[in-house]
Amino acid sequence: MALHLIPRSLIYVEAVSEHGSIQAASRAIGVSASAIDRQIVLLEERAGVQLFERRTTGMALSAAGEVFVVLARRWRSDESRVWSDVKHLQGVDTGHIRIVTMDSLVNGPIPRFLARIGERYPRVRIDVEIASPDQAFTDLDTGVADIALAFNLRPHRDIHVIWSEELPLFCVVSPSHDLAGAKNTKLQEAIAYPLVLQSRSLAIRRILEARYAWLFSDNRPPVVTNSLQLLKHLVASGGHVALTSEFDAAQELLDGKLKAIPLVDLGLSVQNICVAISSRRTLPRICRIVMEELAAEMSTVLTEVRATS
Repeated sequence: MALHLIPRSLIYVEAVSEHGSIQAASRAIGVSASAIDRQIVLLEERAGVQLFERRTTGMALSAAGEVFVVLARRWRSDESRVWSDVKHLQGVDTGHIRIVTMDSLVNGPIPRFLARIGERYPRVRIDVEIASPDQAFTDLDTGVADIALAFNLRPHRDIHVIWSEELPLFCVVSPSHDLAGAKNTKLQEAIAYPLVLQSRSLAIRRILEARYAWLFSDNRPPVVTNSLQLLKHLVASGGHVALTSEFDAAQELLDGKLKAIPLVDLGLSVQNICVAISSRRTLPRICRIVMEELAAEMSTVLTEVRATS
């Protein structure tokens, strides 16, 4: 059995949660089913509650069980930090870093950042998960993620923001669009053209609805999607305009496939983007290095994108 710094009981609870039964967990981690069952029973007796609901189809976490799984993930994160720091003391930059980010960044800034980190720190493994801003907050809070690169991450005392930038809304069009040559435009001018708008699963939609609910109740409804990739494809085809931020279309703007026209309406809401970590956790040194590299990369990309305007 592999050496772990995590208590065996937490490893077993996490394994049963992941695989759905004691037998499946036993096969996955190479520990006898009786040993796993014994540890879970001891935990339940100590806690005075059931950690799992026993069903004919398997075992499902109870609310109390979820607390133990969160604890197991925090132990695992701390274990990773300890081994990483020990390796660093030996002069080796290695580690396992988990980043949670947004879908709109995966075809531009994120690949560029990963390529640079891969060149500089080839022994560092980076996991990238795509999530909503709300889920990004939860992943940081529970230790599922080490670093978040997110739009509109809600402020909280347990979240430490390393870098952030406000992002005004733009009218994004193809280079062949009638508005492409304008220095700026107004919302009323932009919506004279067919719109493609974000669905409610995306934070920018909530910003638009808060001030401009009428955009979504017009007699000629726009295209609505939760896919920013589809949104950008429709805009690039020349038939639609979108209301979004520079970062949502960063790579397309840098490649000249799209144009971002400033909206000059007074009081127009803005988004923000940030690199953040949990203030309740101590990150390995290599994780802090990667975090700073990520913040620097995002700042550089934003500067480059704004130079195209």
